[in-house]
Amino acid sequence: MEINKVHNPKGALVVKSRCKVVAFDCDGVMFDSREANRAYYDKLLQRFKLPAMTPEELAYAHMHTVDEVLILLFPDEETLTAAHEYRKKVGYLPYLKYMEIEPDLIPLLEHLRPRMRTAVATNRTDTMGRVLTNYKIDHLFDLVITATDVRSPKPHPEGLNKVADYFSILPEEMIYVGDSQVDEMAANAAGVPFVAYRNPDLAADHHIRHLAEVKGILSL
Repeated sequence: MEINKVHNPKGALVVKSRCKVVAFDCDGVMFDSREANRAYYDKLLQRFKLPAMTPEELAYAHMHTVDEVLILLFPDEETLTAAHEYRKKVGYLPYLKYMEIEPDLIPLLEHLRPRMRTAVATNRTDTMGRVLTNYKIDHLFDLVITATDVRSPKPHPEGLNKVADYFSILPEEMIYVGDSQVDEMAANAAGVPFVAYRNPDLAADHHIRHLAEVKGILSL
């Protein structure tokens, strides 16, 4: 895929490409899941009589795997082990109701397919499949890579590398839509053009505020 990058008069980087695969992060891109994460982790903390999450802890939870978040929230090894056991009993299903799907997501996916492939590359673990089936969008993705499918989650590029390998494409023949620094770092390390969603502080090939803008980036 040949990528031409030019600056528009306002200085924004415009990316034009003949893309074969569009990959998405989940939290903060496909779904607004902050309240779901807050309710879920606060439930675990409450069980062990610990204070609710701070804004900083919530921001960390937004970007990292559940294992990494629990290590942050439960530094004591004994309590950490107990928290893992408790979370398996509680499950994430009761908290799906707090997730809000991005309004442009389904129309965008339906527009992209079947002319190109779609994928998810996320630091979610065993909850990702339930999220997709609950919102009835699992059939709109050709591949889902979670933190359980890799040895090293984002910001490591392994997940995006797996996407490229699966479709037998070069890294520059896909784009990755993400909203956090770990997404930016993973895309850069993988050599994948990065589209930053509603986060102007990130270094990206393109910045968007609505998922529908992906169609313009790809000249669709």
